Amino acid sequence: MSQGGGMCEVCEERREKREERRGRGPRPLCSSLFPPLSSLFFFALLCGLCLSFPAAARAQTQPPQPAAFQSPGAVGPEHRAELRRQLRRHAQVLDAQSAVVKIVAKLVGPSVVHVEADIPPPAGARYGRGQVIEEAGSGVIVELKDRYYVLTNRHVIRNAPPAAIRINLADGRRIHPTKVLADPDSDVAVLAVDAPDLLATPLGDSDRVEIGDFVLAVGSPFGLSRSVTFGIISAKGRRDLQLKEAAVRFQNFLQTDAAINPGNSGGPLVNLRGEIIGINTAIASNSGGNEGIGFAIPVNMFMTIARQLIDTGKVTRAFLGVNLNSKFGPAIAAELGLPRLLGAQITGITPNSPAEAAKLRVDDVVLEFNRTPVEDDAHLVNLVSLTEVGRQVTLVIFRDRRPITVTVEVGDRSKFEQ
Repeated sequence: MSQGGGMCEVCEERREKREERRGRGPRPLCSSLFPPLSSLFFFALLCGLCLSFPAAARAQTQPPQPAAFQSPGAVGPEHRAELRRQLRRHAQVLDAQSAVVKIVAKLVGPSVVHVEADIPPPAGARYGRGQVIEEAGSGVIVELKDRYYVLTNRHVIRNAPPAAIRINLADGRRIHPTKVLADPDSDVAVLAVDAPDLLATPLGDSDRVEIGDFVLAVGSPFGLSRSVTFGIISAKGRRDLQLKEAAVRFQNFLQTDAAINPGNSGGPLVNLRGEIIGINTAIASNSGGNEGIGFAIPVNMFMTIARQLIDTGKVTRAFLGVNLNSKFGPAIAAELGLPRLLGAQITGITPNSPAEAAKLRVDDVVLEFNRTPVEDDAHLVNLVSLTEVGRQVTLVIFRDRRPITVTVEVGDRSKFEQ
């Protein structure tokens, strides 16, 4: 041992060697006062896990909120944002479809007119100002042979003279027709007009119309000029309707669910190409207003009559000369050997008629008229009436349980109805 109580150098070396053998190096001064940083980090991590595990366990075991506690229709912000994106995407498709309707309305609207007429009292009634009936409806301007005409229904103007008929144009002008032509049996009326800067709507082909086609009805329901409604063709070939507007003898209506109300009569039914395919005529309603069932005269049928009125001033209808069985049904069809109910059964032949000349017989069933399949007796009547007088047509008839073909030249109905 050194002086002053110190440790000798030999003893010091022996102590250091013992500590090295034990694997311990010289301890710094700070280690005796503070733990290592790695120990602090491990302790903090351990405390965090101990705190989070109970919270996670509680979240997993906590039952969901009852539906009654949630707000009706509530969606989260992310879900709302996704719904907005979906809405924009789907709205683009509908906007494109809506654009078609808007364009058609802009094209057709200027040619649709509001028609007012002072109807004279019936023949034999005492004439006076109080007996004049004020009728209102719609019409549409068309161009035929470089002249302009307003197509409308006969029941809108009935027997009113030109001076008593007021045609209100889309630009606010009011004119009177120069000539009035009408056919009561089909409810067709044509008004010749003469004014500058008239706009016409083109004619379509109603024979190409199919059930489900989109259509627009344009007119003046309840005096609300140039109103536009949208729908589809619900059915074709509607006949034998009991109409309040007029006793229409020849019927072959298109049916539509586009809203048609009083005042729409005479207005156009147009397709999505902006073409007239029908003239709105009547509604089926218990209330007098729209109930989703409206009827329009097919434009091909309308124009067949209108052109005769324009060219000759009258309508000449063809005549076949047969009486038809209105009660022809499935039982009679089966008895005659038909596979199903179709065509029109003949129950009588008019003497000296085209039918007699073609040797048609009682109990013959007319299956086709001029290459058009016959649906029923009323359909055959319409087909014959729209045929040009003197024309030779081909008939397919069912006789003795087999179809045969005959040719007949139709006559003039007026000569047989005198």
